[in-house]
Amino acid sequence: MQALPTPPETPAAACCCADPLDGALAAPLFRALGDPTRSRLLACLVKCRRPCSATELAGCCELDFSTVHRHLAVLVRSGLIASRKEGRTVWYEASAGELAGHFHRIGDHLARWATAPA
Repeated sequence: MQALPTPPETPAAACCCADPLDGALAAPLFRALGDPTRSRLLACLVKCRRPCSATELAGCCELDFSTVHRHLAVLVRSGLIASRKEGRTVWYEASAGELAGHFHRIGDHLARWATAPA
């Protein structure tokens, strides 16, 4: 693992210090997860372990189709789920392995900074 640079002296200097942690803590990821409905939809997709339509997912949230569709679009843009269209139906799927890998990378980057000498 690569050695960390000398700690920046100020928060402004830390902002300019490029690190893989910056990409791992990307705002779109946390914006997508910060909404309770999107978190519920993501959890539902992970637990189902199969592609689900927006209509199926609307049943788990007791929301109308258009609202669920907008939430799913945010999750797709964030990279947390994938979608594919078959005819008139769009299927949404989460890969638990990819999600776990993403959160492991965040943990690894944070651990690297947490254990670095000051």
